[in-house]
This record gives sequence, C-alpha cells and structure tokens, in this order.
Amino acid sequence: MPELHSPQRRALLLENIHPGATQRLREHGLEVDTHPGSLGDGELIEALQDVSVLGIRSKTQLTREVIEAAPRLEVVGTFCIGTNQVELNACLDRGIPVFNAPYSNTRSVVELALGQIIILMRNVLEKSALLHRGRWYKSSGDAREIRGKRLGIVGYGNIGSQLSVLAEALGMEVVYFDVEEKLALGNARPVRTLHELLATSDAISVHVDGRPANRLLFGPREFEAMKDGVVFVNLSRGFVADLDALRDALDRGKVRSAALDVFPREPRRDGDPFESPLAGLDNVLLTPHIGGSTQEAQENIGGFVADKILAYLERGSTNLSVNFPNLQLPGLGRARGIVHRIVHTHANVPGILAQINQLVATRDINVVGQYLKTNERVGYVITDVAGDYDPAMVEALEAIPQTIRVRVLY
Repeated sequence: MPELHSPQRRALLLENIHPGATQRLREHGLEVDTHPGSLGDGELIEALQDVSVLGIRSKTQLTREVIEAAPRLEVVGTFCIGTNQVELNACLDRGIPVFNAPYSNTRSVVELALGQIIILMRNVLEKSALLHRGRWYKSSGDAREIRGKRLGIVGYGNIGSQLSVLAEALGMEVVYFDVEEKLALGNARPVRTLHELLATSDAISVHVDGRPANRLLFGPREFEAMKDGVVFVNLSRGFVADLDALRDALDRGKVRSAALDVFPREPRRDGDPFESPLAGLDNVLLTPHIGGSTQEAQENIGGFVADKILAYLERGSTNLSVNFPNLQLPGLGRARGIVHRIVHTHANVPGILAQINQLVATRDINVVGQYLKTNERVGYVITDVAGDYDPAMVEALEAIPQTIRVRVLY
C-alpha cells in the first residue's frame, strides 16, 4: 500500500467541486486532477485506474461495476448531502469508506426554500411572466403574506428543522411530519399522519432523504388530499413527486403554484437539454438543483469532505462515514509511543480480532492501543504498535480469511 505522500496517490475531483478541497488535498501531498462535469461508466473506469481518492457530487453514478474496476480506490467523498448515487455496499465490500456533507449546505437550502415559499405566496411568478409579455397586472387579490399561514414540512431533519425555525421567526405556524420521532424546535409541532399535514397546510415544503420508501411519496392521492390553493416546494429528491400528477393538480387549481429544484432525470452537464411536464407553466418555479449551490455552501462542503478524506488516509478515522463503522481516532505521534498504525478491514465474522492479536503476539510486537468497530457487514480494527515490526506480518494479516483490506499508516 503506498504511503500518503507517495506521488502514486492521486485524487480525482469531478463536477466543479470547490477549489478549496483541491488546495487542501494538495497541501497534504496528494496529486489532484479535476473535471468540470460528471463521467459515464466507461470514462470513469478508465479515469480511476490509478486513482486513490474520488470526489463527486450528485450527477456521477458510482456503480458496482465501476467500483470493482477501480483497483487503487481507497476512499470516496460525495461533496453534497445525498449518497444515493453511490453503491454503498459495493464500496463496503471493497473496504472503501464513503463520506458526505450532511450539514454544510443546510443554510443555503433553507434560504432558497423560504424564498420560494414567499415568491409563490405572493404570486410573483405570474406577475413577472405577464410583464415580460408586455402586460401590466398589479393586483393584491392573489397575493398573500406568509405571516399567519401554516407551513407543513415533510421531513424534519437538518434542513426541515432549520426551515421551521426561520419560518416561525417570520410569523408562520409550523407543523411537520417525519417517519422518525424528532425533537420539535421552537413552537413547531408534529402531526401524526402525512394526510393531516396535507389537508391543513397553506404551504408544503419537502425535505426527505433518498431512501426507496420515499419514491413517489407524492402522487395523485396526495395532491388531491392537499388544501385547495396550496403552494408546493420540493428541494429534496427528484423521485419524490409524480410530476404528471402535480401537473394535473396545477391545471385544476388544486395546487396554486409550485417550485422544484430536483427532478427524476437531470442533465449530466451544464448546457444539456432539459425536459419536464412542468416546463412552460407561469405558476411553476424551476431551478437546476441549486439548493446547495452557493459560494458559502460549496466552500463549507469542500473543506468538510476533504478533511474527512484526509482523516481517513492519515489516521484511519471513519467518523461520519455513511457506509463504514464509525471510529474517531486520535492522531499518530511518537510522543504517544506509536510508531506504526495497522488498519485491518474484514468481513464481520467471529474470530478475526483473535487471529490479528495472535499474529501480533507471536511476533513480540508491543501494542499501545487497539480499536474495533463493526457494522452488519464489516469489521474495522486499528492496532497501534510501538517499535518496528516484521513486514511479513502484513502479508500474514492479508492472508487471514475474510480480509478485505490492510493498510499501514505512519
């Protein structure tokens, strides 16, 4: 396994990841190549042949085929919130942790959602469209303040809960629905069923995750259950809403207006054509998946994910990995008596730790620290040793049945 500062360790960052991430990785000795767009499977396989670190955003699809054809890949960073574009179990089978940025763009998404709600409630879209066509239409009959209106938030995670705080500060009444029990912030209150939220909310904002159960969460029945004249906002996942059903609800006036930032099929590169059954409607605000696309968010994401990647490469830490057993490890240093850190990833079966310790004991190696964490699929063992060790021990560790990967740090 090459050492961290070896020129053989390279990183590939796709999809215009913030340059701060490139700088941070280079400062720690990695060679970094960048590409402005995503790559298809064939291109990606070719590009990954000598790459140890891959950074992507939402458009690159990291399939099992690609992962299994990348012989040197050690760690993946998704410089966004979602990870449904990555075959997480395929990465786990290869001993590759995946890191994302679950919090770094929260504020940006929340601000866009709140801005869209205000624009829709004030009917700004249709008035702007009329002006562009040369018609002056100044009316208060179809414009409403958000103060005193009920906002229904579907999905009360990092983004949904922060939206509730800002919306309440502007005078909205907030209710939320989540499949898991969540602590309410401020005066927001949970409702027992999604139907209750739909039937009573003046505005609905969706912030669910990418789990399969959320596919087509909003179909004909859900739109029909909504309060007449509701405004609907989705900045979560493109597959959450049936767009044909939403189009029908808009045409009938059941849904007054809508804003969507995510779509079932999104173009891979800027400039590619885009189609949607909602295109061309004056009462629909379409944005090209820009919820987290602010300078502040991208800088935060770049730094956060790059630091997680470096912590794994340099210390073996997997804290906040979305697929790996989570371990927050101390730094290495001779002041603590550590000369080497040996990292062993294996299938989660009984007896592996005993075999590792047996190998260490028979070679008279002094262990100064050891850490173990497992999940349902893999085990992750870190052994800090003082003094030199027989390099043949690494080969012996690799020979243990069910071993996935062995790394020696420091």
